[in-house]
Amino acid sequence: MEPIIRLNNVSFTGQNIRIIRGITLDIDEGKTTALVGASGCGKSTLLKLCAGLLIPTSGEVYYRGKNISTMNRQQTMEFRRESAFVFQDSALWANQTLYQSLELPLRIHHPELSGEQRRKHIQKIMAEVGYKRDLQTRPSALSMGEQKLIGFARAIMCGPTLLFLDEWIESLDDNAANRLVSLVKQRQLDDNTIVFISHSPKIIKNLAQIVIVIVGGYVYLKLTAEQIRQDADLAKLVEEGIA
Repeated sequence: MEPIIRLNNVSFTGQNIRIIRGITLDIDEGKTTALVGASGCGKSTLLKLCAGLLIPTSGEVYYRGKNISTMNRQQTMEFRRESAFVFQDSALWANQTLYQSLELPLRIHHPELSGEQRRKHIQKIMAEVGYKRDLQTRPSALSMGEQKLIGFARAIMCGPTLLFLDEWIESLDDNAANRLVSLVKQRQLDDNTIVFISHSPKIIKNLAQIVIVIVGGYVYLKLTAEQIRQDADLAKLVEEGIA
């Protein structure tokens, strides 16, 4: 089966620093993949390259066999409708209300919906993530944890089958974090493709079917959960690499 995302000798340089160094990697469709490694190793940059949010300095990133950087408008819209990204800092528009941020993906990808249909769908997603406060406020009125909830809600608004999560439960209390992990587990059971970053060994053990260890901008290891369970040395290596 063709991988859903394929990186071919991808490198990325930002601010004159080479962050990603010649990575060739397949992301398997229908699997949950964890990117792990020490802070500053390039995990977030790699995740954004996979999601087409950054363009490689060299090499190519493919989605279902199409080079993301050369997709036409229709192909790009299909990719954006089928995928979603949850940012570390939530990345909400400061000059828009929470409702406007949540409604925007529906306006773009489902213009056939009426205002009332959009409102009901937003209410449904808010119930799923457990957010009960006023949506007419702006992000500055929220805690970082609350912003994370809204960012996650926005990401799942259009039912993506490919989800990129960058430390999506950090800053959340235990109840909110468990709720979002359960939502991800449900998507995992539905055979969605999920690529995530977390510094929590518990979350990685709970969710990851594949673990990719990044060291200094390179892929050091790609392991299955079964390999990690069966080999104590590999398990220790992965846990040490999370720090």
